[in-house]
Amino acid sequence: MSNSLHHADTLVIGAGLAGIVTALELLDRGQRVTLLDAGPRSACGGQANEAFGGLLLSETPEQKRNGIQDSPALFLADWLRAAQFAPDAQWGRRWAEDYVARNRVEIYDWLHDQGIRFFPAVQWVERGNQGDGNSLPRYHVAWGCGRGLVGTLAARLFSHPCSYLLDLLFEHRVEGLERRNGAVSGCHGHGPWGAFRVQAEQVVVCTGGIGGDLGRVRQHWDTALYGPCPDNLLSGTPPCADGALHDQVQAVGGQVVNLGQMWNYAAGIAHPEPEYPDHGLSLIPPRSALWLDAHGRRIGPQPLVTGFDTHDLCKRVGRLPGQYSWQLMNWRIAIKEMAISGTDTNPLFRDRKLVRLIWQTLTGNKALVNWMLERCPDVVSGNTLEELAGRMNALGPLPVDLAGMRADVQAYDAMLKRGPALHNDDQLRRLAQLRQWRSDRLRTCRNQPILDPKAGPLIAIRERIISRKSMGGMLTDLQSRVLDATGQPVPGLYAAGEAAGFGGGGISGIRSLEGTFLSNCVFNGRRAAQAIAQGG
Repeated sequence: MSNSLHHADTLVIGAGLAGIVTALELLDRGQRVTLLDAGPRSACGGQANEAFGGLLLSETPEQKRNGIQDSPALFLADWLRAAQFAPDAQWGRRWAEDYVARNRVEIYDWLHDQGIRFFPAVQWVERGNQGDGNSLPRYHVAWGCGRGLVGTLAARLFSHPCSYLLDLLFEHRVEGLERRNGAVSGCHGHGPWGAFRVQAEQVVVCTGGIGGDLGRVRQHWDTALYGPCPDNLLSGTPPCADGALHDQVQAVGGQVVNLGQMWNYAAGIAHPEPEYPDHGLSLIPPRSALWLDAHGRRIGPQPLVTGFDTHDLCKRVGRLPGQYSWQLMNWRIAIKEMAISGTDTNPLFRDRKLVRLIWQTLTGNKALVNWMLERCPDVVSGNTLEELAGRMNALGPLPVDLAGMRADVQAYDAMLKRGPALHNDDQLRRLAQLRQWRSDRLRTCRNQPILDPKAGPLIAIRERIISRKSMGGMLTDLQSRVLDATGQPVPGLYAAGEAAGFGGGGISGIRSLEGTFLSNCVFNGRRAAQAIAQGG
């Protein structure tokens, strides 16, 4: 066993997107950097490698080409309405205000300069159940998805003209932060060849959130908001996101706040090829499907429809019997509307195949639905409701009320057949609204009955809540400096990305407008590097 000692101007802990951006910006400014990560170099980029790649941006060329006239004032009003910041969340709010004012220059333009391009159609997500979300489409999908984005930046980092100033330490796990003369001055831990230490003038923590440790998720679960933490909770985050550095930051006096604010999803399914316990996939479920409770009864009186308020979906599913739900659809709905969040489940976005993507949008994603039917344990099908209910009951654990499910489905289909002039159902009103925006119209069926004999077979998907992102974390000021209990910076200590609640210990408050996660890894990381280079 050896004891290795490393020196740098700045130590960046965590080689995910925030860490890569921080290191890249520091190299651009001539700083000596040590970039350290507990994982192997092949996992460089962290969770961003698995992300779909959406970023919430405003006043971009893509918005303008889509006829969207956005403004900082409208953007901020939407953000504040969704976030519902507590009175003491001043830093989260200040980061939000800065994001709204600076996202075009600090994120979009910078990524464009790095070679990142975006899908030409801007998506409209998180509209809010009562129009209390995004007033306009702002969700920009990076060509190449999350892996393409982070891979491009990592390649620029590793081939940087100043790469001789970069020390890479993979498979090195930090066990503690070190202090000298009252300032954080490095870390110690164990690597492949034994113990190590890094001495640095500044330390930037970019180690993600707590979502990979379901024990911690349960510890901080907001029962009053979501109901009891589900026993069947899935994890959409690798176990390496365990919050260990949160403890180390607290040990040197830094504040960690708002860990009960999480961004989870209500439509998780078990991964057919799990890489860790309780590994799940997060669906982007069909809007034309009927969302049912565990007994197969339609949820209401306000039906659940994805794409409007993810936070509310989680709250409502968390209070259902068994804390799981079913979505009922047919083959035609599934191939038109089904998607799964992530890089590898969207290969045409990942591989930048625009013509094939357009063709798939027009003809349906048959390959994805077939894969789900063949491989995913939570997906069942049947030619009749009776056959389908039998297979749903085989999964359980609660029994399906076949008669009640049939009555709900038949009532919905009967209303569809009366024609739009006689539709009186909130889900149909929302479907009509969705189809007004061209991107959603291409991905949304038009008045499709469930029990359509030409659209079968029937498909049911058992869905659970899946843990994804921490929206709280280390409390940081606008220079990404970690603050202590008195509100003063901990000398030498910075944080960026999910570790910092994506800025200020909670830039999104209780509810994200979506697309604020990858983008804030860029925003926080650049801000930390700029402050360090300027002697902040």
